[in-house]
Amino acid sequence: MITGPAHPGTEAGGHTNVAGTDTRNYAQMLGITQGMIVQEIGWDDDASEEIRDSIEETCGDELLDEDTDEVIDIVLLWWRDGDGDLIDELVDAIGPLSEDGAIWVLTPKTGTPGYVEPSEIAESAPTAGLTQTSTVNLGAWTGARLEQPRAKAGKRQ
Repeated sequence: MITGPAHPGTEAGGHTNVAGTDTRNYAQMLGITQGMIVQEIGWDDDASEEIRDSIEETCGDELLDEDTDEVIDIVLLWWRDGDGDLIDELVDAIGPLSEDGAIWVLTPKTGTPGYVEPSEIAESAPTAGLTQTSTVNLGAWTGARLEQPRAKAGKRQ
């Protein structure tokens, strides 16, 4: 039984896998799937349209702005040096977040304008009640995944 792609250069399901051309790759890297509700905070002219398009195509809907009343699965927070207080922004982003939701803090890559030291995110997350679980390279941006700590299973009161 063959378990790999049917044709070289394709993934299972027939999607072409050419670096930089499959817009679903960014959404997959961020763990975004069909039907998820994604909120975008901090958009500006420098935000990656490729990342945004990938997410919208994968989740099947437009990104919601920060004024939404929806319960959010993923918050996409574009953050640059000089944008203000990251802790305050994270605390505000937690409000509409679902119990299993996550915040992706997207910052410009090292050496580019607006670059944020990873330690700023690592130090801000716990103060806001979040835990950093992973990082990912998204082209000109770097993503840090932050989650709310989950209650331990079987914990008795």
